[in-house]
Amino acid sequence: MNQSPISKRLKEARLKAGLSQKQLGIKAGIDQFSASPRMNQYETGKHTPDFNTMKQIAKVLSLPVAYFYTEEDELANLIILFTNLNTSQKNNLIKSIQCNT
Repeated sequence: MNQSPISKRLKEARLKAGLSQKQLGIKAGIDQFSASPRMNQYETGKHTPDFNTMKQIAKVLSLPVAYFYTEEDELANLIILFTNLNTSQKNNLIKSIQCNT
């Protein structure tokens, strides 16, 4: 069975941020008594967070929500890199790619 990109990326990002499942859940607005079990279910792929919950989790982890939905690791890395560029750099990169396609 293939693992959901959401569950895979969520666990990786949470561990990188040094947060427990409970800490992340609470910071994302989940009730403290269900935060750990819900985050566990999200990370194991048993349940998938709705989009608004995913936006809150992404905000806590300082990552773009799109990062959690892509299957390709390369694209996930590009999403993070692109997000960290300033507006001018983003526009220049887009123009450069458009000229080469």
